[in-house]
Amino acid sequence: MSQKQLKEAFISNLNGTTLLEISLGLSLPPLCLLCRGLLLILYFLHYGKPLSSRKYNLLLDFVVLISPLLLSCTVLSPVMFLLPPVIAALCAAIFSKIYSQRKHDTGVSFRQIVNDFQKTYLDPEYVPSITVFRVYINLLTSIGILAVDFPQYPRRYAKTETYGTGVMDLGVGAFIFGNALVCPEVRQKSCATQLKFSHLTRQFFSVWPLIFLGVGRLFTVKSIEYHEHISEYGVHWNFFFTLAVVRLAASLLLTLFPKNKSWIVAMNLAVFYQLILNVTSLKMFVLYGSNGKDTRVGFLNANREGLFSLFGYLAIYMASVQVGLYLLKSRNFVKDWIKAICVLILMVLVLFVFLHLSQVHVDPVSRRMANLSYCLWVVAHCLTFFIWFVVIDLVLLFTKLLVNGSRVPSSWNVIQPPRSSKKHDTEAMPIGRESKLLHVCLITAIDKNQLLFFLLANIMTGIVNIMIDTIHSKTPFTLCILHLYMFLNCLIMYILHAKNIVLKFW
Repeated sequence: MSQKQLKEAFISNLNGTTLLEISLGLSLPPLCLLCRGLLLILYFLHYGKPLSSRKYNLLLDFVVLISPLLLSCTVLSPVMFLLPPVIAALCAAIFSKIYSQRKHDTGVSFRQIVNDFQKTYLDPEYVPSITVFRVYINLLTSIGILAVDFPQYPRRYAKTETYGTGVMDLGVGAFIFGNALVCPEVRQKSCATQLKFSHLTRQFFSVWPLIFLGVGRLFTVKSIEYHEHISEYGVHWNFFFTLAVVRLAASLLLTLFPKNKSWIVAMNLAVFYQLILNVTSLKMFVLYGSNGKDTRVGFLNANREGLFSLFGYLAIYMASVQVGLYLLKSRNFVKDWIKAICVLILMVLVLFVFLHLSQVHVDPVSRRMANLSYCLWVVAHCLTFFIWFVVIDLVLLFTKLLVNGSRVPSSWNVIQPPRSSKKHDTEAMPIGRESKLLHVCLITAIDKNQLLFFLLANIMTGIVNIMIDTIHSKTPFTLCILHLYMFLNCLIMYILHAKNIVLKFW
């Protein structure tokens, strides 16, 4: 068996892990983010100034935000269930130390502090959790696409063959979900009808980088005979093509239907697609080809997974548009976001109920087909992931207000409410003071060049696989390679951001 065949077999015929393990794993990145923020606040409390060194900020961000994720999907995966409680306990200890050593309002009860916190006025134009969510989806995807080729990466986390829930199965749908959260239709105010089709034309031309990258990946992979998991998207199709087509199709649907009804479009798409799978021979065609023997003759047979899964990914995209519209509603106070969290939690519970019913009575989760259960699973877990980040951000904001003048990059800004009384002027923090620290934040650096980061991760993954026999690598060597790979990716983004370079020209 050739090296190419060995690597293909290594990532094929897998069945995934449990929903509980994935749900627990989703708490790890937010807890790492909380730990980083609390450490920065503790540093300010002790030294009276923020950590301003760029190299130390980069080192702190990498060690706290990235390294635990690498370890959790390799050597620490057998004790994955212990990691979130351990990090949460560490965060609780740091918070307790900050609370006990704060230098003001020591006579005010904790209940009164919480009541005052709920009335805090936030910047209504900036929701940092959306940025953090999208960046972490990119980070987790970048880690997964290389780590999966090493034996230290648990096979249960890799993409499943037909049915099942692997961590990497969620990553594909989450990438679609994250893109839709900030799509032009969500960010724009309602536009006149006559401008809708000109907007659609702009969207058509804006996806050319994805088409270009898809074609480039296709030719590169075929020319060097790089190992592929054919049943993932097909022979010629790849994820860049999926991103481009889904975005174009969603723009067309949002031109035809009101964007505030996109959840109805999403629901109808997912249900109708599932009905077609069940009542026709489409399911058998997607899984086994037109002759029932997994033929790849002809374009449709060769790329059936990538082509027909577009319906499911489009449903996820449209559902995310509705979520994005809800998240970008003007909320001025902390208490408004607490109410929003309660609504989101209710939505997640409803989705999990429907997911259970769908898996039992309709069809198990299948990333390969992007069926109804897969759509429900992705949206439910993405909302869960986002809720984690909002809660963590509120905890960081609460802690920042305990230590007057402390700042944490990529977190909420406290601003003066309109026509505020002079009595409260000294308690608010202008936006500008927060923005000075953006250049020392790895999350902001990656956010500025997200597509470049993803492309760079794909290129470096290919280089590593060509140069190294990954499936026979020892644990210390694997950890070194993965850390070096992620550090180089992050360092390049960090340098570009420090020089204020955004490589986007479309």
